[in-house]
Amino acid sequence: MSDQTPQADRPAPVKVRRALLSLYDKSGLVTFARSLAARDVEILSTGGSAKALRDAGIPVTEVSDYTGFPEILDGRVKTLHPKIHGGLLGRRDLESHRTAMEEHGIGPIDLLAVNLYPFRETVASGAGRADCVEKIDIGGPAMLRAAAKNHDAVAVLTDPADYDRVIEQMDGGGLQQDLLRELAAKAFAHTAAYDSAVAGWMNAGQEVAFPPSLVLAGELGEKLRYGENPHQQAAFYGGGNRRPGVATARQLQGKALSYNNYNDTDAAFELVAEFDDPAVAIIKHANPCGVAEGGSLKEAYARALACDPVSAFGGIIAVNRPLDGETAQEITKLFAEVVIAPEAEAAACDVLAEKKNLRLLLTDALPDPAEPGLSVKSLSGGYLVQDRDSGCVGPSDLKTVTKRKPEARELSDLLFAFRVAKHVKSNAIVYARDRATVGIGAGQMSRVDSSRIAASKAKDAFGEQGAKGAVVASDAFFPFADGLLAAVEAGATAVIQPGGSMRDKEVIAAADEAGIAMVFTGMRHFRH
Repeated sequence: MSDQTPQADRPAPVKVRRALLSLYDKSGLVTFARSLAARDVEILSTGGSAKALRDAGIPVTEVSDYTGFPEILDGRVKTLHPKIHGGLLGRRDLESHRTAMEEHGIGPIDLLAVNLYPFRETVASGAGRADCVEKIDIGGPAMLRAAAKNHDAVAVLTDPADYDRVIEQMDGGGLQQDLLRELAAKAFAHTAAYDSAVAGWMNAGQEVAFPPSLVLAGELGEKLRYGENPHQQAAFYGGGNRRPGVATARQLQGKALSYNNYNDTDAAFELVAEFDDPAVAIIKHANPCGVAEGGSLKEAYARALACDPVSAFGGIIAVNRPLDGETAQEITKLFAEVVIAPEAEAAACDVLAEKKNLRLLLTDALPDPAEPGLSVKSLSGGYLVQDRDSGCVGPSDLKTVTKRKPEARELSDLLFAFRVAKHVKSNAIVYARDRATVGIGAGQMSRVDSSRIAASKAKDAFGEQGAKGAVVASDAFFPFADGLLAAVEAGATAVIQPGGSMRDKEVIAAADEAGIAMVFTGMRHFRH
């Protein structure tokens, strides 16, 4: 059966005769209120909003005068009154509601415009707990929910961008139900996001990693042309703790980002932030096809590109230094979708401006690879939530398990390769030489296949030298010696892996027989 109300039974368009305006952020308040007053709407308001309207010469009645009850408890109680909530919640279509409202002197409120205390901004400013608690709005969300529940008869506004639409419909005979329902849904989403921020802050304060109820909230950033494929709809939402990256970047030029651009750019920037020296990461389909450090970004870019120039075509390029003109000039020789950097010199911007479709994103900072946070993945009917993989391995974390210890050059390359492997889809194998990747094997069902693919890629890129003299990193342990032997066959001289297999002794023995060095990290980096 249809749940649509028959046309004859649908509520009539709402005529606005009384409005309540109570705004912390007063953007557009005076203009909107003046439009309402010009249409003979009685305006109620509170505190600072009422003062702003009086100063602008707009007739306004203070809520405390309207209710006959003063603001108390330092403003904690001012709109929590039956004359306010009765005016918002009373059903105009029920005689019993109309009678009760008349009996208690409650006039209907037809429009509510409210925005809330800046709780998230207060927390982000580093304010103390007491200040944050005082910025938890109570009256605002209560009024928004009341008005949104009674949306057949009340317009509820949380966004100044909707003010003009309301005035336009008022002039057209009254507010239509489609708009009222849209505004109500927006109000409930607004209060839900607000409560999510409060709950997240309180859980963090109690060091509750996984609360009984997970509340996620995001603000629509932009609707995208489509998702991973053209038949899928998609949008980008910003939310959570602010972290430098694609979600918070400034776009200086180029087409709008696609769904895949967002995903791949995030992967690229998180990877390049792992390195202290000038570094470049080139990403394709969320996997690196070339990563390198160098004495300059230009050198690092050339070395990263050399790993797999074929796959790099149409890829994402991330750098961990302000982008300079010379590096930008080299980048323009390759078709790339996105370049992301913490900053860019004017010369670099001028060079890239010649590529009109290339997106240039600037983030102002690099994300901290060791910063804790949550990773969320949707499932059918649920979510998987885990800590972000913020694990970092240094020289002191390594345990040499073979007779031969890695040389200083090998040790530097091993740590470099393992950092890259952390960002490669499992099963991951990374060959590196002189802090640059020479072959990457990603996402195979068998680790030995990843090893062979990486070796083959190295041969494609560097000819007969291939992976000879390189080190190899594995994101997880070798379950059998065959994966390690494939690396030996490719010419690797040292191996870094987590260890922990039932057959570690067998793998160590194979490494000793081949005369290569191997270190265990004790930390796995599966990435699915």
